[in-house]
Amino acid sequence: MAPNEPVAPPAPDGVDVEKPSAARIYDWFLGGTHNYAVDREFGKRLVAGFPLIRPIARSNRAWLGRVVRDAVGAGFRQFLDLGSGVPTVGNVHEIVRDTLPAGEEATVVYVDYEEVAAAHARIMLEEQEVTDWVGFVQSDLRDVDRVLKARETRELIDFKQPVCLLLVSVLHFLGPGDQPAELVARYQQKLAPGSRLAISHVTVDGAPSEDLPEALKVVEAYKSTSNPYWLRTHGEIAALFNDWPLIDPGLVALTDWHSENPRWMSLEDEEVRPYNWGAVAEKPAKNRRSKST
Repeated sequence: MAPNEPVAPPAPDGVDVEKPSAARIYDWFLGGTHNYAVDREFGKRLVAGFPLIRPIARSNRAWLGRVVRDAVGAGFRQFLDLGSGVPTVGNVHEIVRDTLPAGEEATVVYVDYEEVAAAHARIMLEEQEVTDWVGFVQSDLRDVDRVLKARETRELIDFKQPVCLLLVSVLHFLGPGDQPAELVARYQQKLAPGSRLAISHVTVDGAPSEDLPEALKVVEAYKSTSNPYWLRTHGEIAALFNDWPLIDPGLVALTDWHSENPRWMSLEDEEVRPYNWGAVAEKPAKNRRSKST
């Protein structure tokens, strides 16, 4: 182990630490500790070939933070995070807790199918003593009925009230056979008017020609993990929102979505712009207008 390498918690029973996991690799990109040697070695090979991949991951996580803070500011108090991954830097419930006005309450439900995500998430939530308002459902997001009927979901989410549904950096792990737009629609149908849907998705739509070969090698490399992924275009990603109208500024590069200091955008921010689209949509409501901060 390298001198400054993070020490991962013991692998839970049944967790495969011989094959790299996309969730654990992402955790390593963000500087987390819930990853193992096989994930770190895989991640290092990716970074060596395509150094932007780590900043791309950080940009996506920063976007999640802006989306959640914007939702809290707009009055949302229920969050359902599908494909949440292992506990890592900038968890949704921590952002909610730090943004929520004093005296107000909220609920958060995480959903992921990986054993390592479930084990470490539950330990973290118990250690933070937040299990009265934050839950974890171990399920594949494609099993909509199981997710919605899980005890944690039923206890913490009132679907008669608006919910902020998060599908952040996860739908590119669903292939055409999974019918992602139809899958998203099943969740949308359950949500009350005024609810929000946030989606970010990898792309190479605007990638510089000199960087494109290495970016595509990353996609190819992920085929050897437990979570291969599919690239989609701007139009294909827009279709995942079905008929819900997008709130301002629409489907844009993540760094262009409510950046706190756009005039101070770094060179790194500019370099990662072509590799992720993101947007937030709101279910039309007769007495509620779409809004953002």
